[in-house]
Amino acid sequence: MRISQRAERIEPFYVMEVAKAASQLAREVARSDHPMIFLNIGEPDFTAPPLVQEAAERAIRAGRTQYTDATGLTALRERISGWYTERFGVDVPARRIVVTAGASAALQLACLALIDAGDEILMPDPSYPCNRQFVSAAEGRAVLIPTTAGERFQLSAAKVEEHWGAQTRGVLLASPSNPTGTSIHPDELRRIHAFVQGKGGITLLDEIYLGLSYEDTFGHTGLAIDDSVISINSFSKYFNMTGWRLGWMVVPEQLVPVIERLAQNLFICPSTVAQHAALACFERESIAEYERRRAEFKARRDWFIPQLQALGLDVPVTPDGAFYAWADCSAAAPKLGVQGSWDFAFEIMKRAHVAVTPGRDFGNADTSRFIRFSTANSMAQLQEAAARLKAVLG
Repeated sequence: MRISQRAERIEPFYVMEVAKAASQLAREVARSDHPMIFLNIGEPDFTAPPLVQEAAERAIRAGRTQYTDATGLTALRERISGWYTERFGVDVPARRIVVTAGASAALQLACLALIDAGDEILMPDPSYPCNRQFVSAAEGRAVLIPTTAGERFQLSAAKVEEHWGAQTRGVLLASPSNPTGTSIHPDELRRIHAFVQGKGGITLLDEIYLGLSYEDTFGHTGLAIDDSVISINSFSKYFNMTGWRLGWMVVPEQLVPVIERLAQNLFICPSTVAQHAALACFERESIAEYERRRAEFKARRDWFIPQLQALGLDVPVTPDGAFYAWADCSAAAPKLGVQGSWDFAFEIMKRAHVAVTPGRDFGNADTSRFIRFSTANSMAQLQEAAARLKAVLG
């Protein structure tokens, strides 16, 4: 069977390959005194809160399970609009919001709508690997630009200008970012967007972790800049609805019919039950619970990162959002007789029964030195993981 060149260009998602290995080992040690602790997958340990679950049950019992508009329920688009006003003080009209089958669908729709064959999209290195695959699937090319800890592992306007070429179509940024948990300073984002606009390009901004911001300096949506910024968001992270596969995008008004046409053909509509459930995300009781959980995620960050530093796993930039720690393992790896984060990750999986993600997926700029810890796990699990790491690293 002949496989398309498009499919052949898509690289393996090594995060999931490591996860499979961790799951296999977990089955082998399940009955031991040290079952596997999973700090490798970026999925909240919290599930949808009670009001959301109840709303889903009501929708099913009432038979509200048929197709919705391709752009999503009007009521949900309005609730999302209200959240931007209440949380960020930004006016985002519901007519510019398109509900999607997860942030992944939103990224696919944005890339298909805006990228032609040969177009280049500038992205930071390191960055979330699937984002560059969406560009590739649209026949574009992701251009990874190395970043440093001094730049918070984010692009600067100067680097965007330096790497802008004849084929460049725009930038795809993430704030807060996976794997680093760092955000772009609002002033720098404005400078980047101003330059991109001056070139007639597009600014795509992945904000799926925006609700999980912990520092006042960074917890702002790029939609505050102007209406031409395209923002991607999700109900998976802050709203703890990973498997419900529901997200949204905010686009310039003239782009909505284009996105709608693509969505009609590719997805028909997002999950109807998930949409009815998500309406309850914005109830006062639910928001209070989400904020309690956000405080818990911050407390985990504040406890766990000093533990890593003490073990020689340097986190050069304290994450200001999300639930990740991007740690340099180059000083610790020789203690286990290995070099590089790939082998280091497998060694601590075997010796400590702690699963983490090596940097291989996230780019080429020194990523072989780094591992990503996910702190989207209970404090008790993080404490046990830290104790096991200390036992093997000394």
